[in-house]
Amino acid sequence: MSMTKYLNETVVNLPPSGIRAFFDIVTQMEGAISLGVGEPDFVTPWNIREAAIYSLEQGETHYTSNWGTLELRNQVSKYLKKRFALSYSPTDQILITVGASEGIDVALRSIVRPGEEILIPEPSYVSYAPGVSLAGGIPVPVVTGMENKFKITPQALESAITPKTKAIIMPYPNNPTGAVMTQEDLDKLVPVFEKYKDIIIISDEVYAELSYTEARHVSLAQRPSLHDRVVLLSGFSKAFAMTGWRLGYACGHPDIVAAMVKIHQYTMLCAPITSQKAAAEAMSQGLKDNFDSVEKMKRSYNRRRRLIVKRFNDMGLECFEPEGAFYVFPCIKSTGLSSMDFCQMLLKQHKVAVVPGTAFGSCGEGFIRCSYASSIENINKALDRIEKFLEEIKK
Repeated sequence: MSMTKYLNETVVNLPPSGIRAFFDIVTQMEGAISLGVGEPDFVTPWNIREAAIYSLEQGETHYTSNWGTLELRNQVSKYLKKRFALSYSPTDQILITVGASEGIDVALRSIVRPGEEILIPEPSYVSYAPGVSLAGGIPVPVVTGMENKFKITPQALESAITPKTKAIIMPYPNNPTGAVMTQEDLDKLVPVFEKYKDIIIISDEVYAELSYTEARHVSLAQRPSLHDRVVLLSGFSKAFAMTGWRLGYACGHPDIVAAMVKIHQYTMLCAPITSQKAAAEAMSQGLKDNFDSVEKMKRSYNRRRRLIVKRFNDMGLECFEPEGAFYVFPCIKSTGLSSMDFCQMLLKQHKVAVVPGTAFGSCGEGFIRCSYASSIENINKALDRIEKFLEEIKK
């Protein structure tokens, strides 16, 4: 007996994640190499794990405030001030969430009314459009391309705005392309946002520490004219290799964050205390002048980034050089295969999992996403197999 008729139609019509589909297959395939899932291959640094262990030994196993521990909110406030010159009050402008993903969800549900439009630069993270739909909104893609280094331009932004536009998600550094919006790039967008004064900016900055440009990451929240309209989302998964701890944070105007807390308290209640104790230790490292643990990971990612970009270009797959995150987004149009066919054949014939570009929006057709958050040994093996695959399909 089918129970589909009892389900919410919005949920029924949501497509499954294009990333998880390949991940689930590769876990069952002996000898397979995955360049699919965006997860650091580093273990959480020992000092962070030790802080969590110590908190458990001290019996700290209870609920925290819905907002998160004041200790951690204070640390986040100091970290954002020191690293990115951003000012947020720990008492009413910072919410600790269960991963940055929950932050996206509660931010959208807090501001979206049925039928309102949310602009999403694409290619972009797989959760944004479904999150908008689940909140009752309408996701509107703003297409970016290799010709603009996958950056959103003021022309593309303004042409997508309609009277129904409620917000835009700004996902930089970007997953899946690795694109970064520099100070100069953001300056070009500011006049558009100042013209349309009612648009909320949801800025997903979870990869902020993983930027390979000489300049430090910049945020639209740094602009005084936009600060109150920006909801800044970030977390600990990427920079601190804490994916399994499921912890993030959201910062913004007190009215918006208070609305987010209402949803959070009825669905999550609070983030896990053990994760929060670990994150407080992580933040203490971020306040140091020499941010050793992150810098070490970033240097390693940078070596892999240069390797994988060169190898793809050498084998004839044009590859934009990413400036942030830990992904490359090579173009496979020269093969004549669709993104899905390329990925399925590569996995079946050579046991390498990559993600079709269409998982990140229809404009991702003709591209694949590969994560270089893997060992150089695995990256080289996977690239050797991809090169062999390309030779075979040319025959």
